[in-house]
Amino acid sequence: MSEFTGSMMPSPVELDLFEDPVVPPEALETQTEPRTRRRFDSGKSAWLQSFLDDGPIDVSVCIANWNCRDMLRACLESLHDLPQGVRLETIVVDNASHDGAADMVAREFPEVILIRNLANLGFSRANNQAAERARGRYVFFLNNDTDVPPETLGRLFDYAEEHPDVGMIGPRLRDGLGRTQVSYRLRPTIGTLLYRTTVLGWTGLFRGAYHRYRRHVFNAETTQPVEILMGAAMFLRRDVFQQCGPWDEDFTFGGEDMDLSTRVNRQHQVVYLPSVEITHYGRVSTRQHIGYASSNMITGFVRYLRKSGCSPLPLFAYKVVVTLDAPVQILAKSLENLWRRLCGKKEKAAKSELAVRGLAHFLARGLGAFWKA
Repeated sequence: MSEFTGSMMPSPVELDLFEDPVVPPEALETQTEPRTRRRFDSGKSAWLQSFLDDGPIDVSVCIANWNCRDMLRACLESLHDLPQGVRLETIVVDNASHDGAADMVAREFPEVILIRNLANLGFSRANNQAAERARGRYVFFLNNDTDVPPETLGRLFDYAEEHPDVGMIGPRLRDGLGRTQVSYRLRPTIGTLLYRTTVLGWTGLFRGAYHRYRRHVFNAETTQPVEILMGAAMFLRRDVFQQCGPWDEDFTFGGEDMDLSTRVNRQHQVVYLPSVEITHYGRVSTRQHIGYASSNMITGFVRYLRKSGCSPLPLFAYKVVVTLDAPVQILAKSLENLWRRLCGKKEKAAKSELAVRGLAHFLARGLGAFWKA
């Protein structure tokens, strides 16, 4: 990617933490997707429609939150103040935020089911708590840094009703500037992750595996079965979620969306639906808490590799390489930060500084959990 120059390769955590991959225009193909029918056409806001209609809940929106008050407010406004075409309920699980997010939800969105945790229990546990309270026919796991256009839930609901063989659906994700983000991927392999280290990336040993993972056949315009959906927005039947198992709470932050997609894919199709779009601003809370996020994300990759069948010896080798690579990455990113500041590229320099802070936290506090994973 153009963000990285010379021989410096992104670490196993950096691409996911600091880059929300955007699809280059030449990768897009034009395809007309038939518009789905609507559940309701009343024009009423979603919360009012659900309040006036005492029928069964169609969709339970599940949102895990940690110190992201303003983005959460905007997300809830987009969900509740606009027509969504379904009877919905929204469940917010706040992981002991200290920015007043939970109080904001209670004060400004009394219709929301609010669960206040006394500590940060992690993304997976918070999502499971929300799902346990859900009454909807479908559950929609949604990041707090998203904006949901009108009728989005109705269109997802209609597609799911018309395709009962589909277990989970992911919409097209766009960034705040309207550019298409990478919204699905192949399953990563150990070779994919090893190529993303500095100490092995320059050798080119795993270049093919990495390019297949990062670039292979991404088609942003075509509805299709996929291997991994990005965890920002996942729509699935509640009985499918119960059948395939809840979010794995061994994942604290990072890797849990790959794990859930893999488990659903064993029994049902997982589908990318580009005719439905959501704005995903991306990485707001992550960048505010870079040490926590980076350490848990690196550990999450190890847990995913183990669960997906990686044998002990290659997994041990991967841990050794990542451990040795971290100080090399710190040095490289520190030099990159200095160079960018000298060149007046303050925004890019800030990303390099975040990478240094995240990797330093991993070495200081995250190695124990990483090696135990």
